[in-house]
Amino acid sequence: MRSFDLSPLYRATVGFDRVADMMDRVLTNDVAQSTYPPYNIEKTSDNGYRITLAVAGFTADELSVDVKDNALIIAARKAPEEGERTYLHRGIATRAFERRFQLADHVKVSGATHADGMLHIDLVREVPEALKPRRIEIASGGAIEAQAVEAQA
Repeated sequence: MRSFDLSPLYRATVGFDRVADMMDRVLTNDVAQSTYPPYNIEKTSDNGYRITLAVAGFTADELSVDVKDNALIIAARKAPEEGERTYLHRGIATRAFERRFQLADHVKVSGATHADGMLHIDLVREVPEALKPRRIEIASGGAIEAQAVEAQA
């Protein structure tokens, strides 16, 4: 994989530090991305998303969902089992994990549910009114001249 130097971006821009840091993290090949637990990301509406993780073997109390610095952090810690069990085959992974998702600006977590071994996290993009597109009415030339005459009077 190619290595990109993003230092010219830092000295030529102001306020894009987070974007450059995110690109730097994505482009580094030092970090091996874990595939556990498997997950889906789906778009549920124009401004709605859902992340679904397969968390078989974990209870709702052993899972945590946190949002910090535009990052969604999902973690699980299995409580120690009471007594000792002897497994002939252990195929259900119950190891601890931490999965991070970088959230875009104005994306908020609206809720989380745990059912049937699946953790569903609903996200919604709430764009502030000031950033939404708006239509500017175009006045005719006569209206502007009339306003100018009224302002002089």
